[in-house]
Amino acid sequence: MPECGLIFYNLPGYDLERFVSFASASGFNCAEIAVRNIWDGEDMAVAEARARDLGRLLADHGMRLSALSAGNNFVQGSDEELTLQVERMKQVCLLARLAGASRLRIDGGNPRRGEVAGDHHLEPIIRALKSIRPFIESEGFVLALDNHGLVTNDADAQVRIFEEVGSKNLGANLDTMNYRWFGHPLETVNRFYRVIAPYVRHTHMKDGRGARPDYVGTALGEGELDLQAAVDALREVRYDGPWLVEYEGRSDHEEGYRRGLRWLRAHVQDAQA
Repeated sequence: MPECGLIFYNLPGYDLERFVSFASASGFNCAEIAVRNIWDGEDMAVAEARARDLGRLLADHGMRLSALSAGNNFVQGSDEELTLQVERMKQVCLLARLAGASRLRIDGGNPRRGEVAGDHHLEPIIRALKSIRPFIESEGFVLALDNHGLVTNDADAQVRIFEEVGSKNLGANLDTMNYRWFGHPLETVNRFYRVIAPYVRHTHMKDGRGARPDYVGTALGEGELDLQAAVDALREVRYDGPWLVEYEGRSDHEEGYRRGLRWLRAHVQDAQA
């Protein structure tokens, strides 16, 4: 049966322990957690201990880490800054392994304040990923590049990155709402689902209505997206990774995740049983 998980996000007042307890009790069996929850500039020995603790916490609740989100930014203005980001990514990969995961959700990055996003911002992302390719391939890590922010919120641009880097250890995190949030019309969003599906290594199943600045998050199946189109596109390429709920509603946060799990069970788990 496919794994159904959730991302540690938009649950006000929750710490890791409360989050994992809630997720397990609600029926989820995996979760994505951000590296900032175990490493925020402290000594690496402290972060390594926290990573091991996270792995044990999840296992004690019958869960596992689906991905560690890296919180990186490869859109940098100098070679030195880009090198620092690549070296940081290697450290984050090793923390993911200690917590029980070989998959990381990564960002491309965002322009500096005042800059307008453009194709030229793809170049440092490609350079960084080419630089880290030998490491992730030799160590067995998988990087799932999110369609997040202003630079990589376009499936055609994501595919260009994948083709130029040329690594089987690099793929996509498909956030079903982010293409629409960016401003793409719904027909383009559905096309993007088909374009990106062969590259998907991790998912954020998310729904809502409207594009920025009018976007409003909803539970799965309650917004304007054709989520079935995303599921069908992934089924067609035999996607076998985790299906994670992300909820960006403004209230009823716990119930938003529970409704998302019910939607997944009806449209993913039951259909593949």
